[in-house]
Amino acid sequence: MPIRVGMISLGCPKNQVDAEIMLARLHDENYVLTPDVSSADVVVINTCGFIEDAKKESIENILEMAQLKKEGKIKGIVVTGCLAQRYFKEMEQEFPEVSCILSVGSAGAIAQAVKAAYENKKLNLYEAPEKLEISGKRVKTTLPFYSYLKIAEGCNNRCSYCIIPYLRGRYRSRPIEELVNEAKELAEGGVKELILVAQDTTRYGEDLYHKLALPQLLRELCKIEKLKWIRILYCYPDMVTDELIDVIANEEKIVKYIDLPIQHVSPRIVKAMNRRDTKEDLEALIKKLREKIPGVILRTTLIVGFPGETEEDFALLDEFVREIKFDRLGVFTYSQEEGTPAAVMPNQIDEEVKARRQEIIMETQSQIVESKNNAMIGKTIEVLCEGYDKHAGYCYGRSAADAPEIDGKVFFTAKKRPAAGEFVNVRITDVCDYDLTGEAVLEKWRE
Repeated sequence: MPIRVGMISLGCPKNQVDAEIMLARLHDENYVLTPDVSSADVVVINTCGFIEDAKKESIENILEMAQLKKEGKIKGIVVTGCLAQRYFKEMEQEFPEVSCILSVGSAGAIAQAVKAAYENKKLNLYEAPEKLEISGKRVKTTLPFYSYLKIAEGCNNRCSYCIIPYLRGRYRSRPIEELVNEAKELAEGGVKELILVAQDTTRYGEDLYHKLALPQLLRELCKIEKLKWIRILYCYPDMVTDELIDVIANEEKIVKYIDLPIQHVSPRIVKAMNRRDTKEDLEALIKKLREKIPGVILRTTLIVGFPGETEEDFALLDEFVREIKFDRLGVFTYSQEEGTPAAVMPNQIDEEVKARRQEIIMETQSQIVESKNNAMIGKTIEVLCEGYDKHAGYCYGRSAADAPEIDGKVFFTAKKRPAAGEFVNVRITDVCDYDLTGEAVLEKWRE
């Protein structure tokens, strides 16, 4: 009887792509993939180890699967991903229930590990993260009409708070031809929205082509007929060039949405974070983006409570958020990650202070979003329908202004219900927190 395998993938979309490649390897080896882990013989947990909350979630999932194994409901557990890379030796000691541990660089051995786990054998493999194969067939786990395209792996930025370079290795881009071929296959399979991800998408091509090649890649992807939306996440601000801005502005398929993580604007904190953008740099860039790309949606992420952050530093950040009025914004409280330079910095901030500062920024942002969303009432926007909520009686989806999982949704009524994956014109009639509500205005939808 074939071995049934369930996968739990945690963390970011980049990790999700790794999981999809592992699933494809298992499928090619004739394992049976099941979405229900309780009916699996072996469960693979693709962990995240980025910050404390992510580590806790990964550990909770390991313990939950360990209980299923103890009860005889599953036979084996394989743990891979960032937590396995970061705490390989500790996991060997702390989780005897785990059959196999694969570091990030050892993910290619997933079929071998599943077989060992099924046979109740131990197989722990540790290789450097650069050994990870970042291309290959995938079993898609997103909705059928959108997909992530990982254009590079690793990071060279070395922000002082971030563990990623230690877990994922140096930055390495995938060749343009390879990415275009994968994107064509995804489009032929029904993908209409392609979302480019990497730890830093704007650095793409620097290692392969000795220049920033994201604009070139985007132009090639825009030639793929069946793709309608191309979205770019994780743009490092000082790598956003005039050429990139022009491509985003002029290529119809690229949604006018830029994810621009800035983290902080206080000169002291920016320097301590080992980041390169000054407040003045960011103001100039944002002004340019808004001038050259009318209606551009700007998303950012911030960190509050970094070591040494004073009330004055925080006030600068809050004031910046009020002035810039980002369309989308997320705030992390600083996580003290061992092995990073920031972890041993003096003047670590109390958790209650971090939480209060996070709450203040999010309250500021809530007011900004309320104002921006109210301004949408009466407008008609294009929405990618994702499904229908039979309990609420609403269809739902996303506009070009919203990335999956992280941004809001548009809920709408329709006389003729569109299928998931169709684009619908929706007239906005009301606002519900971070979401919009409305009604479809056309009887005939177009794919």
